This record gives sequence, C-alpha cells and structure tokens, in this order.
Amino acid sequence: MSEQKGKPNRPKKIPGHSSFFHKGRKIVLATMSAFSLLFWTDFSPIFASFRGIQVMESKVQVLTLKEISFNEGNFAAKIQIPYLEGLKNKELEKSLNEKYRKEGEQLFEEFKKEMEEMKNSGGFLNVDSGFFVKTDTERLLSIGRFTTMTQASSSSTVKYDNIDKIDGVLITLPSLFKNDDYIDVISENIKLQMIEKMKADPNLVYWVETGEGNQGMAKPFEKISPDQNFYISEEGKLVISFDKYEVGPGIMGIQEFEIPTEIIADLLVNDLYIR
Repeated sequence: MSEQKGKPNRPKKIPGHSSFFHKGRKIVLATMSAFSLLFWTDFSPIFASFRGIQVMESKVQVLTLKEISFNEGNFAAKIQIPYLEGLKNKELEKSLNEKYRKEGEQLFEEFKKEMEEMKNSGGFLNVDSGFFVKTDTERLLSIGRFTTMTQASSSSTVKYDNIDKIDGVLITLPSLFKNDDYIDVISENIKLQMIEKMKADPNLVYWVETGEGNQGMAKPFEKISPDQNFYISEEGKLVISFDKYEVGPGIMGIQEFEIPTEIIADLLVNDLYIR
C-alpha cells in the first residue's frame, strides 16, 4: 500500500511577536515529529490509507487493504483485498471491510488446501482475485469483487455491493421493489434479451428455451434468484449479472443484462436509484 505524508502548514512570522512565534515553532516541530513517527510505525490499515490534510471527510475511497501473492511452480495466487474509507455509516463501513478481509483470506486458505492436494498429481492452479469500482456518483457506489480460478478449465465470478453513500445503507435487490413481482418481470425480460441476442449473433449461446428445440442444452434459465447479483449503472439503470457457466457455456464468460426501467418502474419503491 502506498503511503503519502501530509505537509503541515508552517506559521508565518508576525512582526513584533517573536516570542509568540518561538513558542509556536516549538509546538509545530513537536507536531511534525509525532507526525513523522506515525508514518514510520507498523500501523493499522486505517492509518495506512491516511492522506493527510488532502482528504475530505465526505470523500469515500476504495483502497487496497492488502495483497496476498504466491508463486511456486504450477501454483500461483494473487488476491487483492479492498478497503472502504469515508462512509458516513461507520458500522456499515466496518462490516463491509470485515467481510472483504474474510473473503480474501478464506480464498487464500482454500487455494493452499487445494494446492497441497494437487502437488503430487502434477496439477496446475492459478487464482486471481481483485476489485474495481463500477459506479461512483454523488449518491451511489457500486464495488465489484472478481475471482478467476484456472485449473484444467477456468471459472469466473463477480460479486457486487451497491451502497447509498448519502443515506449510508447497503442496497439489496429486494429493497428496490414493493414486492417479489420483480423476479418474474425481470426474468422474462432477460429471456427475451437472450433470444434476441442469439438471433443477432449466431455465435452466442444461452441456455434458454426458444421453442425451436434445445436438444443437448444444459438446464435452461428460468428465473433470477431473489438476491441475484446486480449493480446500478452511473446512468441509473439496473444491471443483472450472471457468473461464468450460470446461463451459458464457459466461452460466454460473465454475462450482464441491462433491464429497461419502463418495465419495472411501477414495481419500484421509489425512483431514488433506478431511472
């Protein structure tokens, strides 16, 4: 993690007040000494992300808490763990940071366990995990955490957290709607989008019933889960996300579907997030 030192302001000399300046200078020097000590100490992640006088309290930042790296023969892992700073709701901030830390450390423990089981069989295992900011507006922050695991084949997942920075709440999919009617409405729209996309591009394959025969197809997509993975775009659109292999063959990778606001407008609790 990078660390930047803030630059303390030096007091200006006031004519006729040399003794006052002399005392003030002692205080400033003492403060500078303590400030320097802070940045040379093995300190907590909170101080590791400190940015001195340049940080505004209302500024929400997504930083790297730590990076776990491992590389030995056929086995490699790179896991970046995010850290949130600046949320008004400190309890929410603390719970999310704890969740991210546990997720990252648990992923590394699972990697090590899998590696030990594979060492004598000449296997190969690579884990790459990190995070990105998908949406960052005055109100909304959507953070994505991705994991790609490669063995004989690869699997990819993305998990999103959507945060209302102003009200300090975590936005869940059910919390956006008046009742669970959204599940069927969104699911039917996604099916239509899948069929239209396959008509437009013969190279695309989704596991969806088309009415034209689906021999050999994996179990077709029926409905999203009530807490389906999603994010809200900067344009205020609801985007549903599916992991690799969830709605199509592996070559399709992670799939996203933007839901037209007009089909869900009457189901929404309000228009605070979705427009």
